[in-house]
Amino acid sequence: MVGFRWFTQRLAKQFNIKGNVKNTIIDTVEIIAEGEEEKLNLFVGQIKKGPTAANVTNLVKDEITTKKEYSTFDIIG
Repeated sequence: MVGFRWFTQRLAKQFNIKGNVKNTIIDTVEIIAEGEEEKLNLFVGQIKKGPTAANVTNLVKDEITTKKEYSTFDIIG
């Protein structure tokens, strides 16, 4: 998934999404995202497509009711 985290960060800035993105130990990407529902839906739609060099084969979306109130969108790990 070359460039996927940077792609995600650029999209987050575009849609004013806060949170983070990181690679996991099982060769997947984990994204935590907070924002307005409409913008989150647009964000997820673009994530499903991914950048040109990526091959997104599965997306699992879990809604969390508690907010951490992120102030930025960061690449971690």
